[in-house]
Amino acid sequence: MWRYKGQQHPPFAQTPGPDQESVWDYPRPPAIVHDDREVRVVSAGGDLIAEACASQRVLETASPPTFYLAPEALTLDLSLAVGNTHCEWKGPASYFQLDGEIVGWCYPSPSQRFTSIAGWLSFYPSRVQCFVSGERVSAQPGSFYGGWVTKEVLGPFKGEPGTLGW
Repeated sequence: MWRYKGQQHPPFAQTPGPDQESVWDYPRPPAIVHDDREVRVVSAGGDLIAEACASQRVLETASPPTFYLAPEALTLDLSLAVGNTHCEWKGPASYFQLDGEIVGWCYPSPSQRFTSIAGWLSFYPSRVQCFVSGERVSAQPGSFYGGWVTKEVLGPFKGEPGTLGW
C-alpha cells in the first residue's frame, strides 16, 4: 500500500533547505529520536499541562513528528479516557482527557521496538497548545493524527485531502 517509505522523495514533496527536514526522509517503520529542546503543553484555558527539557520524537514517513514527554513532565492530573486504539507499529494506545476532552495518548505497553516511549505521553496540537523551543506548533491535518508541525518540517503531510492512499 505504501509506495514511499523514506528512501526517496515523491515528486510532490517539498525540498528542505538548511535547518529543515522533510517528512519524506522519515522511515517506515518509524524511528525514535531524542530531542533536547524545551517542550510545553498548555490547556485551552492557559493552564500548564506538561513541560520538559527533553523529549522523544517519533518520525514516520509522510507525518510530522510526534513529541513524547516523560510522565514526570506532567504538571496537571489527566484522567484516563474510555477506549483505546492499536497502532500497527507501536501497539495499543491509551488516551487521556482534560475537562472531558481527549487531549493526548500514550503506549503503556508498546511493541519491543518502541519500549523507550512506554508510558510517555503525546498531545494533540489541535486540542491543546503545544510549543517547541517557544514556537507554537500547528496540528497535522485531519482529525485522527497528532503530528506536530513546526517551521522546520516540510510535507505535504498525511491527513491532507487526497492522502488516504499514501
